[in-house]
Amino acid sequence: MALHTWWLFTVTVFVLCGTPGPNMLHILSRSVGLGFRRSTAAMLGCLLALVLVLAASAAGLSALLLSSPVLFEVLRYLGVAYLAWLGIKAWRESRAPAPQAPVGGGDALPPPALDRPWAVFRGGFLVGLSNPKLLLFAAAFLPQFVDPARALGVQYTVLVATFAACELFWYAVYALGGHKLRRALARPALKRLFDRLTGTIFLGFAVLLLRFRPR
Repeated sequence: MALHTWWLFTVTVFVLCGTPGPNMLHILSRSVGLGFRRSTAAMLGCLLALVLVLAASAAGLSALLLSSPVLFEVLRYLGVAYLAWLGIKAWRESRAPAPQAPVGGGDALPPPALDRPWAVFRGGFLVGLSNPKLLLFAAAFLPQFVDPARALGVQYTVLVATFAACELFWYAVYALGGHKLRRALARPALKRLFDRLTGTIFLGFAVLLLRFRPR
């Protein structure tokens, strides 16, 4: 893979990763609720899911999905169900009191069971896996930047690592944005509006995934 090819891939992926999607929305909402530090578990969960999906795509597992419509449909409906559940959960939580940010800008008091690091990590991981379209997209996108005359393993490793680095950068940007919103969203009316907007967007992602058909 030539250097200019890698730069083209990096610029394309950097713009792509910055586009709002389920992962970014999830991290933003977790940062609003938990603060930047505790939302890092969600970032790691989303990132691990992304790396696994890209690695699976590089290994050719996307061909299995394309050749097995039943398996793809099962994964797709599981993704739809999870995104819809996140949307409904956000709407239900819009009636709960807004979290209070502590004096000094630190994170809030010790989290309840559902907000402990493992649960936050697991939620991010499930969001990252909730869209099988990523596997098919990666299967069509990554090979465009691979030189078949050179070592494929090294090239895919570089591409996946670059994708992960760009994604992690935007995770941090969205999480910092969510952390900055915490004080403003301490006002119940704004927190309710944010939760309902977040829920609606998640439901929208579920509808888009439900309508998606591989070509």
